[in-house]
Amino acid sequence: MKTTETPAPLPAESGAGVSKVDVPPTGRPAVRKREGNVLNVFSHGILVIWAIMVVLPLVWAVMTSFKDDSSIFGSPWSLPDSLHFDNWARAWTDANMSDYFLNTVLVVGGSLIGTLVLGSMAAYVLARFDFPGNRFVYYLFVGGMSFPIMLALVPLFYVVNNMGLLNTIHGLILVYIAYSLPFTVFFLTAFFRTLPTSVAEAAFVDGASHARTFFQIMLPMAKPGLISVGIFNFLGQWNQYMLPTVLNTDPDKKVLTQGLVQLAASQGYKGDWSGLFAGLVMAMLPVLAAYIVFQRQVVQGLTAGALK
Repeated sequence: MKTTETPAPLPAESGAGVSKVDVPPTGRPAVRKREGNVLNVFSHGILVIWAIMVVLPLVWAVMTSFKDDSSIFGSPWSLPDSLHFDNWARAWTDANMSDYFLNTVLVVGGSLIGTLVLGSMAAYVLARFDFPGNRFVYYLFVGGMSFPIMLALVPLFYVVNNMGLLNTIHGLILVYIAYSLPFTVFFLTAFFRTLPTSVAEAAFVDGASHARTFFQIMLPMAKPGLISVGIFNFLGQWNQYMLPTVLNTDPDKKVLTQGLVQLAASQGYKGDWSGLFAGLVMAMLPVLAAYIVFQRQVVQGLTAGALK
C-alpha cells in the first residue's frame, strides 16, 4: 500500500503572503522632546530670574540718583516726580568725584596697558617656546592667583614705601600691574596655544624677527583674548579698594572707590543721599559701557579655545 506524503510548502516569495508584525512605537522621541522642552523652560526661567536680580538694583540705583532726599525715603520704589540733575552736578563738584574719577582713569588706564603688554609677552613666550623651567615659571604665575592679597598688604606697604612710591599714581599703577599679571598670563597662555603656528613660521621664513612676529602678527591675531582679559582686569582694577586704601592715603590722589566710601561715610552727618546715589551711578557707568561695547569680543575670547 502506497502512502502519499504531504508535499512540503513552497517557500513564499519575498513580500508575498507574509504578514508584517507592526512594532508598537516606543514613544521615546516624544518623551525626549518633552524633557527637552521642560529643561528649556526651566533654564530660561532661571535666566530670567537671574536677569531680574541683576538688572533691578541697577535700574533702581539710576532711578534713585534723579530723586531728592525726601522722595528716596518717602517713596523709594516709585519713579521720580522730576529729574534732579543737580544731584549729579553736586556729586561731581562738591563731593570731588571729578578728581577721583580722573585719578581712577589714570591709574586703571596705565595699569591696564602695562598688564596687557607685559602679560601678553610673557604668555607668548610660555606658550610658544620650550626652554628649561618653562613649566616652573608658568606654575609660578598660576600660584600667584591663589595667593591672598591680604597677606601681602603689610610687606607690600614697606616695599612701596622704601621705593619712594607711596601715595603716588605711578606706584599704584605698578602694584596694579603686579596684582593682575598672574591671571593675565594664565588666560593668554591658553589662548596663544590655540593660534595656528603656520603663520608665525611663515613670518620667520620671510625674515621677520621674533619681536616683529609677535607685535605685527601674533598680537593682532590674539585680539579677542586681549579684549576678554582686558575687560576682566578693567573690572577688577576699577573696583579695587583694598590696595589704594593701604598704599594711597593722600586725599588728592584718592581713586573712585575711596571717594565713594568717604562720600557714604559722610551721609550720616549731611544726609545727601541723592548725591551718594549719583556718585554711585557715575562709578558704575564706565564698567557697563565697556562691557556693552566689547561684549561680542569677550564671548569670542572665551570660546576661542573650545572652537579650536
